Amino acid sequence: MDKRNNSRLALPDFFNPDEAGKVRKVDYEKIAGKASKYAINNSIKPSASDKYKICLLAVDMQNTFCAPGYELFVSGRSGNGAVEDTKRLCEFIYKNLDIITEIIPTMDTHQPLQIFHSIFLVNEKGEHPSPYTLISADDVEKGLWKTNPAVNDFLNMEEGQAESFLLHYTKKLKEGGKYNLTVWPYHAMLGGIGYALASSFEETVFFHSIARCCQPDIQLKGNNPLSEHYSVFGPEVKERVDGKKIASKNTQLINKLMDYDVIIITGEAKSHCVAWTIDDLLRDFLLNKKHLTQKVYLLEDCTSPVVIPGVIDYTDEADKAFKKFAAAGMHIVHSTDPIESWPGIQL
Repeated sequence: MDKRNNSRLALPDFFNPDEAGKVRKVDYEKIAGKASKYAINNSIKPSASDKYKICLLAVDMQNTFCAPGYELFVSGRSGNGAVEDTKRLCEFIYKNLDIITEIIPTMDTHQPLQIFHSIFLVNEKGEHPSPYTLISADDVEKGLWKTNPAVNDFLNMEEGQAESFLLHYTKKLKEGGKYNLTVWPYHAMLGGIGYALASSFEETVFFHSIARCCQPDIQLKGNNPLSEHYSVFGPEVKERVDGKKIASKNTQLINKLMDYDVIIITGEAKSHCVAWTIDDLLRDFLLNKKHLTQKVYLLEDCTSPVVIPGVIDYTDEADKAFKKFAAAGMHIVHSTDPIESWPGIQL
């Protein structure tokens, strides 16, 4: 592919980085008009004409994680992590609009009665766990936590079946090297404001779609009541005690990504949904062809770990995971560096 005339495109005149953490209305008609003119002025071709195909997998860039004051804002240790991540990611997309073939946003999708919400569990006094409570297999075996009898009808389980499932579930997490069952605040609630894509990011994705005449491939995940679902490629636990499937692996998306020349991954949170998405992809790529890992680029300055001051801090776990990915052949890169300078890129 011929070298680009400009290694960096100009940011559109409407883009305001100070709005990165704000929830607001996107003016689609206005943005569409500007995107069409921008494409003409910069000689940007439709994505279908790309011979060297670059995909951006943007994990859970939703208000619930990216907007301060929302349910599970990913602050990182800086206290403003997801806002800065959103700003840098939007700038990265705009400046590389002409070579990003497709954007695949994932969306965490939850409802009230799910295994990681407090309503699902009770202690011997009938009290629900507080947000950020970690529940291990040992806790369940000791009877410290059990499923809430009131949700058993919803689960179509008898009380004994529900208890067996909870023990099975927490044991499977341990066996798989996963985090203990975490009780999260109610977040990414389907239909709510927190569920929506972060406004600046949504605006950027829409602008890309119009300018490049392509559709974003939005991937929903996390709506199964019986499992956490950090990775877009599948739930944390895939089977019940009796072997029946909870949910299946998203092989369609994995196969799609294999056809790209470059896969860029980022989003929220680095320690959870981003890390486990990459980990699942790594396992699948290693099972197929090891060299596939070399076309994966992790945009590290556009992702932050879960940090709740005085409660939990997953920074070290996130950094450890990214070191593992790099050791496997994936590239750790930054949005502020020209894509042309990234190792192995052949524009």
